[in-house]
Amino acid sequence: MANPKIGLSMLYTIGEPFEKMVEEIPRTGARYVEVVDDGAHVLDEKRVLALKSVRDSYEVDYTVHAPFTGINICLQNKELLNATMRRLKESIVNSASLDCRLWVFHPGMKAGVSMFYPGMDWTRNLESVRLLSEFANEHGVKTAIENVMEPFVLKSVAEFKRFYDELNEDVGLALDTGHANLSGEVDGFLTELSDKLVHVHAQDNLGKEDQHLGIGYGSINWQSFADLLKKTSFDGIVILESVEHIEESMQKLKRLLL
Repeated sequence: MANPKIGLSMLYTIGEPFEKMVEEIPRTGARYVEVVDDGAHVLDEKRVLALKSVRDSYEVDYTVHAPFTGINICLQNKELLNATMRRLKESIVNSASLDCRLWVFHPGMKAGVSMFYPGMDWTRNLESVRLLSEFANEHGVKTAIENVMEPFVLKSVAEFKRFYDELNEDVGLALDTGHANLSGEVDGFLTELSDKLVHVHAQDNLGKEDQHLGIGYGSINWQSFADLLKKTSFDGIVILESVEHIEESMQKLKRLLL
């Protein structure tokens, strides 16, 4: 039986200065907060201390969304890939300093030359995920990889099944409902990969593009989502990742899942 917790991503504040985002955290009243290590909110030692201060005063538990802008762990160019991996490892180190519950990252994506190297994107993605998993383990950080959409290499239930068959690393699944809705596989992820599920990003869309709408403002069947999640052994956090109707969406998730 599932025992989910409800949390909030600070993605909706990504365009605001870091200091304003930190001030917003206590006002949300959220117990579980996901910080986005990107844009105006890139983590460093000073910013980790600021977040820890909020945590100590308001009993907040953090998860961290890894950098994603310009990040591709499938890059064929070794110099660019090494720079990408350094950036992600830096994020892991800061997440460890923050004592975060989980570090969520994206798989790699196809590039313009991918058609000339069949299978290389898949292989490079596996290699990079293994390296990141090992590095995170060394720093005491748990990891989860998120389902995304084109042009990423991990989008569908079938691709994730193959990925986990070949990975042999302790990397959980972070289900993004909005991304899964683009391929009509929200229910499929919950029924066929529930044993890998450790984290959820809850956001809505109309099934055509990644919109991060409020809960109930898109085409996702949220009652079906809730019913299926409750049948699993999920005890992680369902993080609201909408960028609008925040308070309303938080209340909807609580009514559905708690």
